[in-house]
Amino acid sequence: MNRYSRITGTGSFLPPRRLTNAELAAQLAVQGVETSDEWIVERTGIRARHFADDGVFSSDLALEACKSALQAAGLTAQDIDLIIVATSTPDMVFPSTACILQNKLGANGGAAFDVQAVCSGFVYALTVADAMIRTGSSKRALVVGAEVFSRILDFKDRTTCVLFGDGAGAVVLEASDTPGILASDLHADGKHVGILCVPGHVSNGHILGDPLLKMDGQAVFKLAVGVLEEAARATLAKANLTEADIDWLIPHQANIRIMQSTARKLKLPMDKVVVTVDQHGNTSAASIPLALDTAVRQGKVKPGDTLMLEGVGGGFTWGAVLLNL
Repeated sequence: MNRYSRITGTGSFLPPRRLTNAELAAQLAVQGVETSDEWIVERTGIRARHFADDGVFSSDLALEACKSALQAAGLTAQDIDLIIVATSTPDMVFPSTACILQNKLGANGGAAFDVQAVCSGFVYALTVADAMIRTGSSKRALVVGAEVFSRILDFKDRTTCVLFGDGAGAVVLEASDTPGILASDLHADGKHVGILCVPGHVSNGHILGDPLLKMDGQAVFKLAVGVLEEAARATLAKANLTEADIDWLIPHQANIRIMQSTARKLKLPMDKVVVTVDQHGNTSAASIPLALDTAVRQGKVKPGDTLMLEGVGGGFTWGAVLLNL
């Protein structure tokens, strides 16, 4: 009998502190940085973002998202034997945020590790979890994207600091006799490291380099639109399906323009695209599971729907996953 994996529960969490564009613009103005709600909305589609309070870490946001996902799946933490956390803002250098989360959940004993593929992280993590379940290494996994990007933003750079927010999303992935995850397609090209990075590290008790996010926006946009289409088409081909079979496109929530361009290339109307970027900005690895959970809880995305998840991020990494919910 073939062994597959299916998503049986979704969850998400946004920290309570919400900043509208106008509120963020007012804070930036004090530092001499000019921006406005109109400027941000026109270029990105973002209207607000959430920032975690001091002392709140990625594992804390992940914990709340996982509790919701477990409840939706009708499971407890003790039922989980694998935790994969996709994050670029871990609690510590080590141990992994997944191990810290595992302890907070009380799910100790199973495998737990982090995946670092920036905004593509959740797609990477979901693909790894699917492979581990298919091979019998795991039965029930928590796959999580969690970020506190507010900690690595340069609030003197209006081209980046208005884009990102904090949050977490999670899914429960369980072994199944019927296909859930249908196909995936992952890629990276390290020659593009410089267009989106945080070029700093810890050495001898000091930060060397620059610990704040740097991005060449035009280069990222140009590359993102092309590779997202390619990954989506490659994933469809592996599953012997076409664009017409997609019920919902759930892309990484980075920029409404990138999402619109990708939808056009795939000949999908925007009413088949899940868009939540306006409410939480770019939450990196958390954005896809956040958008998925939001759409499920709103009743848009329903069991039986065919979903295309896709992301692109620093590395440069990109990928897509096609699944039946």
